[in-house]
Amino acid sequence: MADALREVWITGIGIVSSLGEGGDAHWQSLNEHCVNVDAKRFAPYLVHPMVSLDLDGQIPKKGDQRQMEPWQRIGTYAAGLALADAGLKGNAELLARTDMIVAAGGGERDVAVDGTILTGKPKSNDPGAFLNERLMSDLRPTLFLAQLSNLLAGNISIVHGVTGSSRTFMGEEASGVDAVRIAHARITAGQSEIALVGGSHNGEREDLLLLHDSGGYMLRPPFKAVWERANSPGMVLASVGAFLILEERSHAERRSANPKARLVEVKSQRSSRPPGAITHTLSRMWTDVAPHRRAAIISGATGTEPATSEERAWLKTLADLPARATGTSIGHGMEPQFVMNVAIATLVLGREKLFSPLDSSGVEQPYEGPLHQVAVTSVGHWRGEGMGLIEATR
Repeated sequence: MADALREVWITGIGIVSSLGEGGDAHWQSLNEHCVNVDAKRFAPYLVHPMVSLDLDGQIPKKGDQRQMEPWQRIGTYAAGLALADAGLKGNAELLARTDMIVAAGGGERDVAVDGTILTGKPKSNDPGAFLNERLMSDLRPTLFLAQLSNLLAGNISIVHGVTGSSRTFMGEEASGVDAVRIAHARITAGQSEIALVGGSHNGEREDLLLLHDSGGYMLRPPFKAVWERANSPGMVLASVGAFLILEERSHAERRSANPKARLVEVKSQRSSRPPGAITHTLSRMWTDVAPHRRAAIISGATGTEPATSEERAWLKTLADLPARATGTSIGHGMEPQFVMNVAIATLVLGREKLFSPLDSSGVEQPYEGPLHQVAVTSVGHWRGEGMGLIEATR
């Protein structure tokens, strides 16, 4: 546990997904068991699409909006919500000292160009020359730059004026866990006082859907809750933006910021995943995190196998603790998924109650009692395990 003199408070959250914009919208949607799934646009794949956003509210310049790809707009928008929620928006002095850690994947392919090349190359008398000509003439000069994961951090800095140190992590689900872990470690070690941490993901991409389907990771219709997919496993990609403001306690107190929750601990592992490895890794991290007071679990389970079944087996060893897999309602957002679930855990603690079960598998049991702590799990669809502990400050 962090030294009491260097507690890490969560003082702001900014989240957007298919369930809506902001904490209140997500809380209401989770309580009402809302699931927004598009089964037609990318058939046979299912997608949790991003809710319609008024980009002008967080990205006021049209020029900035135009030069960003969707995943960058989603992330920049969510970051603006977090800054506003923490009372940092427009405070140049504080923003200049705010560090930033972003978890993001690469940019989006030009699908039209890919299609032209794949169609024309087999018909060409000189495939090599055809490929070279198309790449030279059809790809826009800025495409490669737009692919860079750290461009999201750059856009946040430009639009919102966050000019402290900046780090960008790649590596699917594990990158989101490590973004939060490193921010927490830097604050507890006295290397940072306040940080903007999070990421974004655009799940509405033909190239990304095809990529994950080639590995056998995509759920096919009909839609089922995460814990009910064992016989037809797979994840449903989601468009998600999630950012947190993490702040050292005394720094927050000096500016009269109200804590939403305390981030106690974050652990990350990367098992080689022979049978049983995930269950063992989760058990080991659980011992390190050690919840001890009226706790619940927010799971980042994806629905892929064997990862989800092994997490389910681990949850059975904690039968007295209620669990909820938000992937049923929000979908799977890769890099920002852990950050999103930390934000959901913060909402749970702030409202002093847990939303009702999201499925009928029996994994998620009703719970009406008080809560003081929430553990957040992250088991990547292919690699990477993580766990965090969030607790109430009251």
